[in-house]
Order: sequence, then C-alpha cells, then structure tokens
Amino acid sequence: MAKKNKLSTPDWIREGYESPAEYAKATGKSSPSKKTGKSFTIRKCPKCGSDDVGLVLSNSDAEQGGGKEWKCEKCKWVGTDVEKEELSEEEFMKYLDNKGEEVA
Repeated sequence: MAKKNKLSTPDWIREGYESPAEYAKATGKSSPSKKTGKSFTIRKCPKCGSDDVGLVLSNSDAEQGGGKEWKCEKCKWVGTDVEKEELSEEEFMKYLDNKGEEVA
C-alpha cells in the first residue's frame, strides 16, 4: 500500500484563482457542490411508502447490537432495508405542510 503524503496545496490556489468555483469555471471542471443549510432525513416503508416507521427495540441489547430493524405502523412490515429520503429545510417544511403537521 502506498504511503500517503502530507496535505498539498490545491490546484486552484497554485494556479492563482480566488476560489474553487472560479477555478472550475475556468478549467471546465465541475465545482465541488456543498449543500447549504440543514438537511432532514425521512424514512419510508419500502412496501407501502408510509413514513410512519419506527425502530424496533424489543429484544435489543446494546451489547448485542440490537435496534437494527424497522417496523411500519401502517402495514406492519418489519425489515432492515427502510428507504431514506433526504430533504433540504425548505423541502421538509413543504413536506410537513402537505402532511398537515403543525409547525411551530
């Protein structure tokens, strides 16, 4: 396995650009995209699509690595492969409005 070198100066600095975005625009490369703001994860049942899923804690013990299964309260599905959807803060607020949840 090759030995890793210490940190090196990024190309955009060595070539005299003011920002990674400016360097990407000049070289035609895509700029590194960073999400701004908070992100929220919604877990959904893979069987019925409901977001009313919860972690199964029965028979779980921290030493045994319990709490890895999910259960849908709507269709009673139980499993480990729950679907995840990541939303921005604005998308999450719209999601709550459509669902009818009260937002403080």
